[in-house]
Amino acid sequence: MTFTVLVTDKVAAEGLATLAGDKRFEVIQIDDTSSGSFGEALKIADALVVRSATGVGSEVMERAPNLKVVGRAGVGIDNVDVEAASARGIAVYNAPGGNTIAAAEMTMALMLSLIRKIPEAERSMRAGEWNRAAFQGTQLRGRTLGLIGAGRIGGEVARRCRAFDMDCIVYDPYLTQDRADELGVLLVELNTVLEDADVISIHVPLNSETRGLIDGDALARMKSGTVVINASRGGVIDETELARALFEGDIAGAALDVYEDEPLPSDSPLRDAPNLVLTPHLAGSTAEAQVEVASEVGAHIMRNLGDRDASGAVNASQLVEK
Repeated sequence: MTFTVLVTDKVAAEGLATLAGDKRFEVIQIDDTSSGSFGEALKIADALVVRSATGVGSEVMERAPNLKVVGRAGVGIDNVDVEAASARGIAVYNAPGGNTIAAAEMTMALMLSLIRKIPEAERSMRAGEWNRAAFQGTQLRGRTLGLIGAGRIGGEVARRCRAFDMDCIVYDPYLTQDRADELGVLLVELNTVLEDADVISIHVPLNSETRGLIDGDALARMKSGTVVINASRGGVIDETELARALFEGDIAGAALDVYEDEPLPSDSPLRDAPNLVLTPHLAGSTAEAQVEVASEVGAHIMRNLGDRDASGAVNASQLVEK
């Protein structure tokens, strides 16, 4: 039995090499989801592999009557309607570990770029200026890092910030004390992070609990010298309130890699806000991470579809043994 795997969003082919090399699977790569060929491929697809650009809602699922598996080559599954998939018996997988290091390193890059004013200094140099006094920054050493979420990525950020001689406090209702001790962090309440941290870095999924978590009230609790970093999910921060806080000098700065609407709308107040570093959702965009997430999703698909009998039904005994 051969299964058709439809891949879009330029998922790294190297990461899917094992899947493509297996005779049980036919891999079709189509990046233009508006094309007729994509629609035709959906009709025969047993599995769909996407990154963040392709939305997999009920309409897409209806166009794919044979669809059994959706693989999201990345951490979140915001662009997949999990409830609709569940109703249709479609398994949904992501790759939570594949871009951990890339995202942690991106967080550090944003943090350092912001506090050392690197983007502004670079633009000034290209304009022919030499204005050292305008770009005096601050150091991380001796500052307090406040993590909101300390899972895989947040934990790696904590390790790196400890190497910069920062103290680290964490709000994460799911983090055990043993894990906190292992990371060398202090577990505290959310308000403590908001009020005491010099650098606040957000590492949470977007869900009903976290949407709008950093709102106007949360920003008002922060010190005027606080900077905020978000390379996790857009929608966790109220962008209008963040822009207001930056314009009014309520906080010292922010660096964002993710947004509530992507691409960021041209009329977003963030585009004109001061002391703000913006990047276009690059946290997982390293060559290594893209191979890792593709490989992780490919392995999920091989296990799911490979454990089916000739009729296409899941072979329960094989699944139990695994």
